[in-house]
Order: sequence, then structure tokens, then C-alpha cells
Amino acid sequence: MGFLERLGFGNKPRDAPKLPDIQDNVHDSGQMFVFGKAESGERVDEKSSLQIATVYACVRLLAETVASLPLHLYRYKEDDGKEKAVDHPLYRILYRQPNPEMTSFSFRECMMTHLLLWGNAYAQIVRDGRNEILGLYPLIPQNVEIDRDEHGEIFYIYHAYEDDKAGETGKDYYFKREEVLHIPGLGFNGLVGFSPIGMMKNALGSAIAVEKYGSAFFRNGAQPSGVLEHPGVLKSPEKVRDAWDATYGGSSNVHKVAVLEEGMTYKAISLPPEDSQFLETRKFSVEEICRIFRVPPHLVQSLEHATFSNIEHQGIDFVQHSITPWLIRWEQAIVKDLLLEDEQDVYFPKFNVDGLLRGDYQSRMNGYAVAFSNGFMSPNEIRRLENMDPIPAEAGGDDYYLNGSYTKLKDAGSAYGVNTEGTPPKKEAEETEEESDSDRENPPSENRREGRRDFQ
Repeated sequence: MGFLERLGFGNKPRDAPKLPDIQDNVHDSGQMFVFGKAESGERVDEKSSLQIATVYACVRLLAETVASLPLHLYRYKEDDGKEKAVDHPLYRILYRQPNPEMTSFSFRECMMTHLLLWGNAYAQIVRDGRNEILGLYPLIPQNVEIDRDEHGEIFYIYHAYEDDKAGETGKDYYFKREEVLHIPGLGFNGLVGFSPIGMMKNALGSAIAVEKYGSAFFRNGAQPSGVLEHPGVLKSPEKVRDAWDATYGGSSNVHKVAVLEEGMTYKAISLPPEDSQFLETRKFSVEEICRIFRVPPHLVQSLEHATFSNIEHQGIDFVQHSITPWLIRWEQAIVKDLLLEDEQDVYFPKFNVDGLLRGDYQSRMNGYAVAFSNGFMSPNEIRRLENMDPIPAEAGGDDYYLNGSYTKLKDAGSAYGVNTEGTPPKKEAEETEEESDSDRENPPSENRREGRRDFQ
């Protein structure tokens, strides 16, 4: 197959019903960005990248945040509402325990770590004879291979190692598409994600090189390397170098006075750290890694650009632009892989992010007051959000209240017996006419005079 055909510019129309004739269209879409040595000469993989403090902090932050959010399974109601589907077998697996060895938190934390480092997260689906899910077990992404059979159906190959199952070293397991929960990250083909670590290996390699430079700098006594010059010829220069390192090397020997004999002199030949902008390079690495994972720097304790006025908005931005895309990937993958076809229009999973969007106490109370006075939140709904015990229903805890001063524009003045045109209603107009006739028969002045005579 030619290069243009692989890119989709062959003779087949775009709406061809058959799958394109591409044999490797489900292989790792990031193969060109494989792990390996970066331009800095440092080897970058998922394990070495986690030794970078900022990478570890970003992965931990995103994984723990997604794992800590409540995940419930809901069903649609006939009145367009929703309710928790606690009677569905998948509800317990998602919310409480996906398998006997893991909690929901540890399972999602593990899957998110795989997704952030490898760009894909896989879990084996165990079903019973009724096709109900009994458990989910994570699979190491680097051991998973995806391919298509002769009918174009996707299947997964898991290359098991000795730590996966005792006595079955190097055995391959084949799974059908419906036997694997697959959450792909960003990728070129929409089926398999590529690794963020592999894509950004040059940036991470530079960060590793800076870390190693700093370690070597302090290991060598926080002094630049140099040359020991001797006026004569040394028989064993290695002994002199080793003796110098043993005496003046290491952070414990910083600023130790050196004693040189036999006319020996020391000359530094490397740049000091301030000239090579060591600290500025480390700061840039923090921002660069935060940019890769789309994490606000203040959440990994880089508070240089954080202020009291913008810290809350940065937290909201983190939920909207960093966490929400990952949650949508999770929710749609659960619908696609864990729900049966006839269940996908009835049930749906949902993460609850209300806790992450909570403001300070005063802001919450002001928001609750607006919601309560406008009738779209009851007292018990507010108390549930604040983790408070509900008010009994007979005491009005589930009732909705509305501020009585609000009315529709067309009903303005109706409370005072006047419609929008400013004239009294028909019934009141008739009563007004009767009173006018009575006044004509008994003028007010005569009534007042009679009243005075009766009083006299």
C-alpha cells in the first residue's frame, strides 16, 4: 500500500461501508514518539519521568482528583428526571469496589496513572453467564497490543509476564473488544492514544539533565570542576585526583580550605551555576511540565504567579479545562464498553464535581439564599450539600418557597385589583357603579348633616 493510500487518499470513497484497507490502523498511534533517549542524552520512559518532581506531582494530582470524585450510575425517569440505579450490578462496581482486591479509588487512580503516562488505560472485564459485569482488573498498557482480525474486528493481546500470573511467564492472552474497558487519550486515529511522556521526551529529558547536573554540582562540593597543574611530571595522576576528590568532594566539604603542595595550582574551567542560569532553567522546567499536563502551577506548589485574587478562579479553571475532559473520556468509555447496547439509552454514569467548585463559606451561603428565595432549591437540598441532617418533611424540609414580591409582567397590579390597562376588573367595576348610584340617591353632604342631627 502506498503512502497516500495509508493517509486515506486512495480510490475508495470517504463513505465506503467497508473498513479501509489498513492493517496497522489500530496499532499505537504514537509509535513515532516512542520512549528512548532524548536530545539531551537522557533516557526517558514512564518510570524515569516519574522521578521528576513536577511530573510526579502532576500525575498524582490528576489521578487522585479523578479517583476522589463520586462516580454514580443513573437511570433516566419517565418525567425527564434521573435517579441513582443502585439496583444495577455496575453501580457497586463503579462506586464502591471494581474487584475484590481494589477499592474504587485505587482502581481509578491506577487507571488514570496509566492514562497520563502511556496515553491509554485498559481493564479486563469479567462477566457472568447473564452478561452482567462481575469485576474490572487493570492491565499494564505497555503489555497490551491491539489488532484486527480477518473480519475487521478489534481484539486485544496481553503479553503477560511472570508477575502477572504464577507459572505462566510470557504467555499471551487474547481478549475480544467487549472484554476490555479501553480509555484512550489523545491520538491520531481516535482508537489508540499516544503517550504524553513519549511525545514530550525532549522536554522531560532536559529536566532530567538539569536534575543530574544539580546533583553532580553538590556532590562535587558545590564547586566547579577544574584542573590541578603540577610543575613537574606525576607518576600517578590518578592517585592525586582520587585524593583530591576524597578530601574536597561532597557537600560536607564545601568551603573547606585546600592545601596544595609541590607548587601545584588549581584552575576552574567550567561556568558557575549562576552563569548557566541553573535556577531559571529549573523554574522553566516546572512551567513546561505543567503545560504538558495542563495543570495550574500553583497546584504543584509553584506559587510564583499566584495571587489571592486569582487563586480561586485558577481552581475553577482547573476543573473546567483540566479535569472535565478526562471525566468525559471516562464516562463515554463506560457507556461504550460496560453498558449493553439496550442499556445505553436508559443508564448513564456521572462524576460529581460540585465539591471542587465549592467557594468559600460566605459565597456558598449567598448562593443558597438566592436559590432558596427563588424556589429552585429546598432546605433539605441545601443541607445535603453542606453534609447536614435533613429537616423532617412534615416540618417543610422538602418544600419549595418563593419570594412573594415576584410576579409576571402581565399580572402586574393584579394584587391591587387593577389589570395592566389600569382599569378595575369587571366585577369590581359593577360594584363601583352600584356605589355611585347610592351616592346619587344619598348625597354625602345630606348624610353628614343627618349624622350631625342624630349626634345632637
